[in-house]
Amino acid sequence: MMSRDPHVAVIGAGISGLTAGKMLKDYGVRYTTFESSDRIGGNWAFGNPNGHSSAYRSLHIDTSKDRLSFKDFPMPEHYPSFPHHSEVKAYLDEYAAAFGLLEGIEFGNGVVRAERADDGAGWQLTDQSGAQRQFDLLVVANGHHWDPRRPDFPGSFTNQSIHSHDYIDPSTPLDLHDKRILVVGIGNSAADITVELSSKALGNKVTLSTRSSAWIVPKYIAGRPGDTFWRTSPHLPLAWQRKAVQLIAPMLGTDPRMYGLPPADHKLFEAHPTQSVELPLRLGSGDVVPKPNVARLDGDTVHFVDGTSDAFDVIIYATGYNITFPFFDPDFISAPDNQIPLYKRMFKPGIDDLVFIGFAQSVPTLFPFVECQSRLLAAYAVGRYALPSVDEMERVIAADQQLHAGHCTDRPRHTQQVDYFIYEHDLRTRELPAGLRRARDKAGASR
Repeated sequence: MMSRDPHVAVIGAGISGLTAGKMLKDYGVRYTTFESSDRIGGNWAFGNPNGHSSAYRSLHIDTSKDRLSFKDFPMPEHYPSFPHHSEVKAYLDEYAAAFGLLEGIEFGNGVVRAERADDGAGWQLTDQSGAQRQFDLLVVANGHHWDPRRPDFPGSFTNQSIHSHDYIDPSTPLDLHDKRILVVGIGNSAADITVELSSKALGNKVTLSTRSSAWIVPKYIAGRPGDTFWRTSPHLPLAWQRKAVQLIAPMLGTDPRMYGLPPADHKLFEAHPTQSVELPLRLGSGDVVPKPNVARLDGDTVHFVDGTSDAFDVIIYATGYNITFPFFDPDFISAPDNQIPLYKRMFKPGIDDLVFIGFAQSVPTLFPFVECQSRLLAAYAVGRYALPSVDEMERVIAADQQLHAGHCTDRPRHTQQVDYFIYEHDLRTRELPAGLRRARDKAGASR
């Protein structure tokens, strides 16, 4: 439980850092946000000079505006159902302006090192200018979609290769016209880039390789954004709810085999589905050649596990990201294989003055997820929420991991899976009230 007037440091001014700052300000908490870039937005700041944006020029968000909006700051009515990245960035700019958040941000001054204070209470931060700063509470909100992860295939590829993190458009950073291109991966970014590069106008031959394949989920159902039809309930077992959707999924054209892709090695919702209207069309039109996983690389030739091979000019790896904390000593805090057990995806047991915001793969939406996390953060900072014992935290971490991700395939991208609706209901109806009772009990015991 924090002191009554803590000084809080927030690392990052992306979605998570902005929302954390907004809630801390609402609760009257002193805070400073450290941002290595010259702008807010993190991943949604296209061309972000700090290199942390994975946005490509044509990117539209895959969550509808109805699901994406902050609860206390709805997206503009005139926005399309699936906004372009420039509209998401404009929305974040308006959010920051509406709540006066820019004044709390030090731009061009990220945190390069974070260490516990000598007496074990609070933090000593070293910023980009070399100054050492003291804080009572540290909030980590540096995001988890900026450190690219590449597969380790046998052999070597002698032509050009990039990660999707570096892809901007068919001319940047590589000239992708009249090329033999292999895209590895089948997430949303892989689908978008594959569709864009397979346009006949570019003259490319595009092949899509996938290790485990994916269920293809339409963005629209009956003329409405598909994610507006689905809302999980905390009052029914999640397994029952998943089964109900799995029964009707074939009618929605979700089976990848319909489009020539390998069969998925998992059931729907055991891995992130791919949302795309255009990928099935490009596959069905012959503009994209589907292939299974890569077996090995040999010069300009790629061999696949089905025994086939082909020559390529470029490989684009759309293979996800590592969760990385460059300001921590890795022996102190790290996330090997993207594993970082956190109580309510926020607190590391035994370190009461450290809070993580946004480190989850929240389905179907991220913005309201970090909004409810930030509400708990602010309550904690002013002493209106207290943590349970370390033993209880570790018990709940294991139970929550089983609840949210126990059904998922064993992949780094699924270690932080969270069902937003279940999570938000738990924080609002159980965790915040329980934490308030714990805080009152501790306050009474200290008198």
